[in-house]
Amino acid sequence: MRINPTYSNYLAAALAALATITTPAFAVVNMSWTSIGNTGNAADPSTGYGAVDHAYNIGTYEVTNAQYVDFLNAKGASNSNGIFTATMGTAGTYGSNITQSGASGSYSYSVGSTYANLPVVGVTWFNAARFSNWLGNGQGSNSMETGAYTLAGAMSGIITANAGASVYIPSENEWYKAAYYNGASLTYSLYPNGQNTITTADANYNSTGSADVGYGKVSSSGTFGQGGNAWEWNDAVISGSSRGLRGGSWNGSVLLDYALASSYRSNLDPSLESGNMGFRVASVPEPTTGLLALLASGVWLIRRKR
Repeated sequence: MRINPTYSNYLAAALAALATITTPAFAVVNMSWTSIGNTGNAADPSTGYGAVDHAYNIGTYEVTNAQYVDFLNAKGASNSNGIFTATMGTAGTYGSNITQSGASGSYSYSVGSTYANLPVVGVTWFNAARFSNWLGNGQGSNSMETGAYTLAGAMSGIITANAGASVYIPSENEWYKAAYYNGASLTYSLYPNGQNTITTADANYNSTGSADVGYGKVSSSGTFGQGGNAWEWNDAVISGSSRGLRGGSWNGSVLLDYALASSYRSNLDPSLESGNMGFRVASVPEPTTGLLALLASGVWLIRRKR
């Protein structure tokens, strides 16, 4: 039996739209994703956060220096819109130790192997948004100004995610659920190690600097580093134009384990950078073979009903 060409075109367009949320084969940055299901879960009764009505993926790890350097080498030849910050270029505890070489228009970037798998820090919310756009658009020379966020050169103010975003900064509830929710027991823990207590063996806090993004104990959902290491931006607009931060950092001389707890919520102006602030990204789930088959059969059923 033949499918009417009209519906063949519909199917091709639908499959092409689904394909845009996958990471292309030529991508330089390969993200490790953790799938978060249990849709429609209740919020944490102690805080009111964590309820999410959809499935999504979240980065298993914080974005690393090496991954961000790939972004800089693709889009930072002139360092437009400040995607390379002074803090990123700082050597030592409070920087990412990323080296910028050359002249404006032909800048290149590198990071030593010792720092490659540490979380990138010195990241503004707008830097994280541009990385998300670039990642979702297929990387390479593709746009960092459009996609999940329509930035058009913006480096301040409130920018919200566009409908249908494929890669984006996680919402506060998405970040919270991945960190503290146990889908098996349908309960929340106080800390992102699945427990109500935490130690420095579980997370990098009260230390002298950043650690490998795979350091410590995994959360109940399967993520690393949602407590300690680097504060992480989320998409919440909290006060004025300030954006949400959660998870605490390595800087235990000021912030001990309470900053890692589900009860602790922070925010800063989205244009600010710091040597203990980074991010991770979220994405829509990739289509599976079963989903594509279902879509195809759905189109066929539409045809048959006519």
